Amino acid sequence: MTDDTTPTGAAGAAGAAGATASRPPLLKRLVRSRVARAVTVAGLVGVLLGAGTVAWRTDTFPLLSPDPCWDTFDDALVERVFGDRVTVAEAQRLQTDPNSRAAFYGQCRITSYKDEAKERAVGQLTVQVRRPAGYDGQDMWPAQFLGADMVPLGQGLPGMVSPVRAWLALPESCTGRPGILSAPAVVDLAMGDLADSGLVPERDRKDRAALAEAVVTVTNGVLRKLGCSGTYPAPSPDELPDLVGWQAAEPGAFCGVPGLSAPAAYGESLGRVRVGPDGGAARTCEAGGRYPPGGLRLTTVVDPALARVFSDEAGYGGTRLGRAKGGPEGFGSIDVTRGVYLAQCQTGDVAFVVERVRPVSSKDGKGPNLVRALLPAYVEAEAERIGCGPIRLTLPEVLE
Repeated sequence: MTDDTTPTGAAGAAGAAGATASRPPLLKRLVRSRVARAVTVAGLVGVLLGAGTVAWRTDTFPLLSPDPCWDTFDDALVERVFGDRVTVAEAQRLQTDPNSRAAFYGQCRITSYKDEAKERAVGQLTVQVRRPAGYDGQDMWPAQFLGADMVPLGQGLPGMVSPVRAWLALPESCTGRPGILSAPAVVDLAMGDLADSGLVPERDRKDRAALAEAVVTVTNGVLRKLGCSGTYPAPSPDELPDLVGWQAAEPGAFCGVPGLSAPAAYGESLGRVRVGPDGGAARTCEAGGRYPPGGLRLTTVVDPALARVFSDEAGYGGTRLGRAKGGPEGFGSIDVTRGVYLAQCQTGDVAFVVERVRPVSSKDGKGPNLVRALLPAYVEAEAERIGCGPIRLTLPEVLE
């Protein structure tokens, strides 16, 4: 079995109360603002014409107009995220998920334009409140929000940030305890393409700092809208870990995991890696050849609540894996493009994930299936590294 097949699919309690900076008077904000907003307070995102839509411009001086995204994006934050651009916002009302009393959902979108004619969009930020799923349906949340460039927000905040993505978990005291196989409710922010991260370090630092501030500010606003007490503390952008860059793979410690090696036939195709830092909810490594982005991802989710985002994949993602020998209880599954093992470590559930997100070439096209070759070795070596071992995972002879 080789890797010539195209892939089938590509946390915690609230922190200390934070002081909210007072905003300047409404009239002053309106006079200085270049923001043009269109806010819909009911109905689906994109239904912008009809009842419930309020559109206004700064020269109309409305008496009552909320800031974008449930009254969370004031002018100063809009300017830090978008610069001196004209913006238009669309928001879906935050509401209870009809499928679960313990979940909420909502979406907001802010689009920036080159000039006031709004003929050419130059940027867009999408904010969502939801319980993320793994690779069920079209969600693909891990692929978007658990990349190797994601770093911990710090300040004890249960979330992560990159130059183009950010997320922060809502406290269970507000949203209710999720189901046994459900991930926590989160507020996530997406701006730009994933491939934009890592191109210009100076811009990346600025964008990452802005998203870090934005995700905390919006999350605190969501907590207010949901009637929950407490706020998360403001992040310290200057204290964020260094930007995550590409580097040569280390022999014998592939993806920074001592004792792990990639199959020799893939040495050239997996010669460069981008490894996220420890200390957060998850640590991801992306591996590729001379030109990123990489085709292989190794992810370890150490936050027990967030690890449940992979519950469906571990149980039903492919051929079922039995309990590992000599280690903690666990279960998993594997197919030709993804392997997932969920172990009950001393600190709680930990998810180990190996996935090939795009074809990876091997020498003479004779390399073994990457997922099958790497999953047992990765689980064993990574479990040892994080103090969850020993885990000895045995794969079935034939994948169903």
